This record gives sequence, C-alpha cells and structure tokens, in this order.
Amino acid sequence: MTQTRLYQNIFNKIQDDIKNGIYQLGSKLPPERDLAQQLGVSRTSVREAIIALEVNGIVEVKLGSGVYVIKDQQDQALEQTGFNTNIHPLLIPHLKEDSAVTPFEVLEARLQIEPYLAELAAKHRTDEQLEEIKEAFFMNVRDNLEHSSEHIGDRLFHIRIAEASQNSAFSFFLKYLLGKQYTELFSRMRSLYTPEDMPLRSQHEHQEIMAAIQSQDGAAAYKAMQKHLQNVINIFSRKV
Repeated sequence: MTQTRLYQNIFNKIQDDIKNGIYQLGSKLPPERDLAQQLGVSRTSVREAIIALEVNGIVEVKLGSGVYVIKDQQDQALEQTGFNTNIHPLLIPHLKEDSAVTPFEVLEARLQIEPYLAELAAKHRTDEQLEEIKEAFFMNVRDNLEHSSEHIGDRLFHIRIAEASQNSAFSFFLKYLLGKQYTELFSRMRSLYTPEDMPLRSQHEHQEIMAAIQSQDGAAAYKAMQKHLQNVINIFSRKV
C-alpha cells in the first residue's frame, strides 16, 4: 500500500473484503491490531479507515464490543467529508477547509509545530496578547463547567498562542490544522475515543502552558505544550 492517503487504501480493502463475503453482514471485523498486522500498516491508520467506514454507513463501532458490518450491498466511494456545520461563529473567521487530512496527521503536525509556537509566544507575546490567551483559557473553563461539546475556548486558546508567536506563517498553518478538526472524521473520532475526564485534563495542561507564557519561560512553554499534545495523541490512539 502506498503512503498517500493510506487510510483510503485500507478503507477500500476492507470494503472489498465485505463485498466478497470475507466479512458478512452482522459480522465483527478483526481487532485493529490484527488488521494492522495483516495489512502491514499502523493501528492508527486502521482506526482512521474504520472511522471513515462508519461515517459512510458501512460499519458500526461499538466500544468495548467491536466493529460490526451493517452494510454489504454494493461498493461505496469514500466520501471526502467536509466541515461539520456546527462551528461556533467565533471560530469561523479563523478556520478554513481544503483537501482531506486525516485526524492523526493533524495531531502529528500540531505536535511538531505548536511547542515551538508556545516557546515563541513566551518570548515575544505582548501584555495584550497575554490577556487574550487568558480570556480564551477562562472561556475553556466555562465550556467545561457547562459540558460544552464545541470546545470554543480550547480552540481559541491555541489560536491566541499562535498569534502571540509573532510569526504569521506559523500562525496561519496552525489555524489551518485546527480547521481540519471540524471534519466528520475528526469529529467522530473525538466522540468515540474522548474519555470523560479529558476536558479537565486538558484544562490543567493549558494552565501549565499559560503560566509558562506569562512568566516568559520559553523552554517551559515548549515542554508543557509538547506534553499536552502528546497526551492527546496517546488518548486517541489508545486501545479501547
């Protein structure tokens, strides 16, 4: 399998297996780990393909039980699902849609760029930008208290840090990546694999990042952001 749009190749392979009767209607797919070994790919790529199969109505993911075939009549082209339309107006000016990017590609790219943005923000932020970061943080706190599913404050927190880096190119790229978290694939992954305590955990990690930026400690800001994003990746890729 080629590395280009790997999850799409996995999607097509599993769909062909369903069509050919290897996995019949109502049957359960092998575990992610087994599929990854059979296909010679990573488990995260298999997870992305399974989420795409579910978004397209071919399988159903039942946490703690498995993945079940619910449609086997005919081939179905993989839909390149776009924005989940429930985007808060505060975020629309910041977020753009373009070509398909998978959830783990987004998270891996963010892991590479955002720690450096946090370091730059700690070194170069203005007092006004620090207040904007704090405002977004407390919006996130309110979101968590109200059990919001939109995570407006969370997104704005990362956007404000990017803006405080004083590097408009990095800031633009980060906003693009955050926009990819509003695709159906990412939204479905979040709804399936987000533990109940994740928003509160992220809030505490955001507080560490904000404290480092406030004290203008670039190294601490880098480390805190890196830890935060690695924790997010670990949560979404964990075995369930």
